[in-house]
Amino acid sequence: MLIIACIAFSGIVIAMLCRGDPKRRRSARAAGAGQAVTTRRLLAVTACLPGILLALMGDAAAFLIWMGGGGVLGWFTTLWFGRRGKA
Repeated sequence: MLIIACIAFSGIVIAMLCRGDPKRRRSARAAGAGQAVTTRRLLAVTACLPGILLALMGDAAAFLIWMGGGGVLGWFTTLWFGRRGKA
């Protein structure tokens, strides 16, 4: 159950990163400037916190599942926000 919560938490943070990405917002001609560099870096570190927790717990299998789940969620989030007209 912990691994699902970790993947969900990272997925939410990845979606927040994608929503405020300045390059994506410019190419979609969306209003606003997007997130500042500091905000994006803080969100990136926050997305990695569950993986650090799993690694420190010594659960290699859970860490690898989190890595795979985060990657898949990242790709699906990118595809979702990359649709035409989605800002």
